[in-house]
This record gives sequence, C-alpha cells and structure tokens, in this order.
Amino acid sequence: MSDAIENFLGELAKSLSSASFVKLTLSNYKGAEEHLQRITLRVIDTNRGPQLSFQSHFSTRQTVKNFGFGESLETVRSYLDSGFRSAHLFTTSGDFQLTIGKRSSRLTKGKPTFADRPSASHDREKKTLVDPGAFYLKALGSATDTGEIRAQQRDKWRQINKYVEVLRDLFDNSSLRGRDRLRIVDMGSGKGYLTFAAYDYFANVRSLKVEMTGVDTKQELIELCGQIAVAAGYEGLRFTSGTIVDTDIGEPDILIALHACDTATDDALFKGIHANAGIIVAAPCCHKEVRRQMKSPEILKDILKHGSMLEREAETITDGLRSMLLERSGYRTRVFEFVPTEHTPKNNMIVAVRDQGKLPDQGPVQKRIDAVKSFYGIAEQRLENLLA
Repeated sequence: MSDAIENFLGELAKSLSSASFVKLTLSNYKGAEEHLQRITLRVIDTNRGPQLSFQSHFSTRQTVKNFGFGESLETVRSYLDSGFRSAHLFTTSGDFQLTIGKRSSRLTKGKPTFADRPSASHDREKKTLVDPGAFYLKALGSATDTGEIRAQQRDKWRQINKYVEVLRDLFDNSSLRGRDRLRIVDMGSGKGYLTFAAYDYFANVRSLKVEMTGVDTKQELIELCGQIAVAAGYEGLRFTSGTIVDTDIGEPDILIALHACDTATDDALFKGIHANAGIIVAAPCCHKEVRRQMKSPEILKDILKHGSMLEREAETITDGLRSMLLERSGYRTRVFEFVPTEHTPKNNMIVAVRDQGKLPDQGPVQKRIDAVKSFYGIAEQRLENLLA
C-alpha cells in the first residue's frame, strides 16, 4: 500500500485518538460490490463505548454497521484496497483528501471545514421534544453531522415534532400515564422517521422501558431501520416485515398506523380495539371503499356532482364513521389536521384514548351510524364489519 494511503490512515488514527475526528467519506467506488456508491463514517456513543458507524449508500438501499476504533482502521484499509478511489477525512485540525490513481496516490491537506466536533451522544440536552442531533436523523439524511436540520427536510422536521407532541399529550391524558413500561406497535413504519422519534421520546426523554416494533412490507426499509436502531443503541426497538392483516401485534399499549391505504386503516384500528390498546393513532390514506358506494343525497346533488367535492366528502364521512365506531367501542376520539396541507395533502389524524369507564350504550351510537350510512347510500364499512 502506498505512502499516501498509509499517511491517510495515520491521520485517521490520530484524529480518533485526539477526539478531533468529525467524519470520513469514501467515494468514487470502482470495486466489485454492485450498486455501492459511497460510505460515510461518523462517531457515535454506544453501550460499548464510542464506535465508528459505517453507513453504506447503495443506489437502491442503505446499510449501517458499527466498529470499534481499532477494527475501523482495518476496515477502512480494506475498503481503500478493494475499490474506493477517493477518501475525504474531516477533522477539527484540518481536512485530508486522498486520491488513489492507477499508478500513484496523492494526499492533500486543507483548512478545517468544521471548527467543532459534532456530539456523538444520544442524550444531548433537548431544546425541543426531538433532538435535532439524534443519530437516526443523521443516518436518515434529515440532519447534518453537526445536528443541523437540512433545508429540504424542514417540513419533515416539523411533522416529526408535531407527531411527538401529539403522542406526549395523548399519553399524559390517558390511563397509561404513570406506567414505567410501554409496548408500542407501529403498523406501516416506512423509513422510520416517526417510529424512531416515538421510541426516542418515550425511552430517552421520559425514561420508560419501551418495547416497540415497527412493521412494514418493504424488506429493504426493515433492514435499514434495524441497522440504524442497533447503531443508535435502541435496544427496545425492532423492525419486522409483514402486513397489517397478517402481523400478530400482541397486546400493545399504543398502536400507530400512519398512511395505511384505504381499508388497511380499518384493519389497524380493529387490531388496536381488539387488543384493548390504551391509545390508537391513525393517519388515513385513500378512502376508496366508501367513495365507491356513496350516492349523492338529493339535497347535496348539485354540490357532490363535482368529483373533487365528492372525494372530500367521502374522506370526511369515512373518518367520521371510524371515529364513531371507536367511540362505540369505548374510546374518546378526536379527528384533526395533523400538519398543514402545504406539507402533505393526507393530513387528517384520528386519535383514540380508551375510556376506563364502562362501555357506552351502543344502541344510540349505532343508530346514528346507520343514519349516516343510509343518508349517503353506504352499504358496508370495513371497520364496522370487522367489529361485528
């Protein structure tokens, strides 16, 4: 291996031992690993002490692995020997750019881009409910290495904070308050932004013993989120592949289902009701079932003849019926705008908190449900059928 590469590895070792390391990027990959584009390294604190987190970026997926400092040096050496032609080391004392050519390699040093080393802790003092320097936000690309939210991710950042605020208020006004343990299931966890945020809040901010499972159908997202959870030291958080219908959720205290399409929201709500979950949170997506059945009442005929108006009415009626069915099942409910429509058009959220009193008289509630269905010519509704 050339002197330039050895000197580069020496600077890397020095930055780790002196705590001046900021980050390292390996790029310009010419090796045999298909679809691999680059690898970024950052320091994180774990239960085993500080480690380097290697985030590999492929064209269609990402992976995350952690190594101790000594093992990290050998791992970087092997990467430089197996196809990466460029490496950029950022430290608080200087930046080092390594370029590997076919015949020779070159190492250049420049002024430091970063004056301060980013925090590696998962327990930084939080000025907001969500810590912008949290490892998972960096790993998912929402935050920079210094804990600054990226400009293009600010809408997502506001959504995450609003979501955690909603969960906090629901928890504090439910029978779950005072618990030292929580079981949470997130049906349709996707890329995991909100799943990580919920776990981090309850486990690290509220210091509860949390067992949380994120469920999604996309295996590549399950693998990525699982790796990030391990890298972040989130021992109570796991991700599993499955559908809402087929997944055994056990007995969660909180059930979450965000952006489940059409009747998948009803399937999730039913699972939460059937499991006696203390809190149910849903953000429905698509409302096809009721929309297909709806007939315009004579008095609304001239209004609902417009497709967009009928679409909105179908969403309102669908979520309203869901709310009434939750109330019939012993929950206090609210339906509200989760985030402004300029951030996402699918912005309604249904929240339900189990009432500890006896179940309400279902007769009057069912009578009102039947009246709504009759008015719009709705024959069936998925959640009602499941509860029957």
